[in-house]
Amino acid sequence: MAVHSVSDVTKYIKGLLDHEDLLQGIQIRGEISNFKKYTSGHCYFTLKDAASSLKCVMFRSRAQALQFLPANGMKVVAAGSLSVYERDGVYQLYVDNLWPEGAGERAVALEQLKVRLTAEGLFAEAHKKPLPVFPRKIGVVTSISGAVLRDIYHVAKRRDPSVQLVLCPVQVQGEDSAGQVAAAIAFFNAHYPVDVLIVGRGGGSAEDLWAFNEEPVARAIYASRIPVISAVGHETDYTLADFAADVRAATPSQAAELAVPDMAEFRRHVTGLCSRMEGARSRLLTEKRSRLLACLNRPVMKMPQSFLAPRRQRLDMAAGKLQQLIQAAVSERKQQCRLQMERLELLNPLRVLRRGYGIVEDSQGVLHSIRQVQTGDLIGVTLADGQFQAQVTSVHKGGQV
Repeated sequence: MAVHSVSDVTKYIKGLLDHEDLLQGIQIRGEISNFKKYTSGHCYFTLKDAASSLKCVMFRSRAQALQFLPANGMKVVAAGSLSVYERDGVYQLYVDNLWPEGAGERAVALEQLKVRLTAEGLFAEAHKKPLPVFPRKIGVVTSISGAVLRDIYHVAKRRDPSVQLVLCPVQVQGEDSAGQVAAAIAFFNAHYPVDVLIVGRGGGSAEDLWAFNEEPVARAIYASRIPVISAVGHETDYTLADFAADVRAATPSQAAELAVPDMAEFRRHVTGLCSRMEGARSRLLTEKRSRLLACLNRPVMKMPQSFLAPRRQRLDMAAGKLQQLIQAAVSERKQQCRLQMERLELLNPLRVLRRGYGIVEDSQGVLHSIRQVQTGDLIGVTLADGQFQAQVTSVHKGGQV
């Protein structure tokens, strides 16, 4: 019996698998696990179900065509060929195509993109810009053909005939449509600033509206300094452009209504305000006139003397009473002054001198004691009617001469 090498056996088994038609172009359902995408672009993962697992590889040339990013736990259907990886001696599925089970590849890609852009803040309410109240120029990004442009024009001109519409025609579906829409938004911001932008198209299938789900369009709307109204499809259709726009309109006609104020309605509103203001002015004047007439008809206005006479009498009586109070106060003060003068007179030293007394002084001042005098001292004597000087010839203490 012949002995074979490991390589011979592996090559033989690989040949069996490679020539089995059933295993070429096979589709296998399973759940992704251990997914890893290398910098080379190649993807390695495992497909598993409740009982088994299968190693898979998807090379860059195939993986770059995917419109969604595979993730662990995702249920998918993989199409490819089974073969043996000779180095490890294991069989694996070489994947040519991959799509989510139960959901379209585009739907999964759209949901992943929506989650990523939401995390970046592209749909945040804080970033939304208010629409101008009275726009003069409105930019329109849509197809030059079709009813969208006509609807926007008719609605806008009906609401404000003076508004100016500026069209930047683009493809709204097809391979290059997303790039054209994004470029048109950037053009208005860089070269032709308008007051507001309407970006949209008419209704259609999800595939027809797909350009407005592309990342370049959402980022162009987010980066726009000009307020953007999205008008894509019909009322039930939502795209990423709707989430990124400052205002979402259900239809292009509604977008024109949101962008352009109804000048006829505005004039009616202003007319109503003017009427209310005139009515308020008239009522105010009538009220003031009535109050003025009521004041003029009062007795005091017709006979002002009858109003002043009693008050003048009260004033005279008050003045008389005040005069009496002043005189009484002055008399009282005079009496108090006389009493004080009499008290001062009693203390006046001249009053004592008139009774025969005198004031004796020397050079130091008034003498109060005999001990302040010596024989031979010159002293001054003040009497009631004059002064004289004397010389002390003798000093006697104790009242003896």
